[in-house]
Amino acid sequence: MSEQMRTIGYLCPKCGKTVMAARSVFALEASNAEVSCDCGGSALQVEYDGTAYRVYVPCGLCGQTHVAVCPPERMLHGATALACTKGKQFCCFIGPEGTVEKNLRELSILHEKEKRQENEQEPEAFSDQVIMYEVLSELRDIAARPGGITCGCGSSSYGMEIRRSCIDLICRECGAKLRINAATDRDLDDLCCHMKLVIPGREPC
Repeated sequence: MSEQMRTIGYLCPKCGKTVMAARSVFALEASNAEVSCDCGGSALQVEYDGTAYRVYVPCGLCGQTHVAVCPPERMLHGATALACTKGKQFCCFIGPEGTVEKNLRELSILHEKEKRQENEQEPEAFSDQVIMYEVLSELRDIAARPGGITCGCGSSSYGMEIRRSCIDLICRECGAKLRINAATDRDLDDLCCHMKLVIPGREPC
């Protein structure tokens, strides 16, 4: 009679690959066990105190290690799934090889899909966030000076449109526009050279 085996599988948080290994029921009952990834970056550990199993699961979903306590009937019979305590998704499977392999494959596909969605999200709001904030601060200083920001039409009323790599100053009277680049150190240096800014609007009558 062949020895009953249990397959343990998880998603490696280090390399992202699925990890599977079989252990005999006898070995699990007799001593502790370990299932490690070939990359060397993670290892699942099983400890048995004679009453219950304590499973330390490296979680490929959140990157942390979760601890689950399983009674022998759950660890040694049927199929068991252990969940990530953060995302509430299953991150470890224990049971027959076919069941574990199927669930691990689905977990890997889901994880890859979520990663792609994260990467496809909008890029940062600004080309360089630090430069943009520095440029906005400098514009605020210029505007605080008497006649700091005016238009060629004679108006000192203007609006501001902030874009990804520049800021447009727009005269509220004639609609003229002055573009201030805000993406590089040079853009910031150029702005710092100005004590005042004049939007190139039409000359007043």
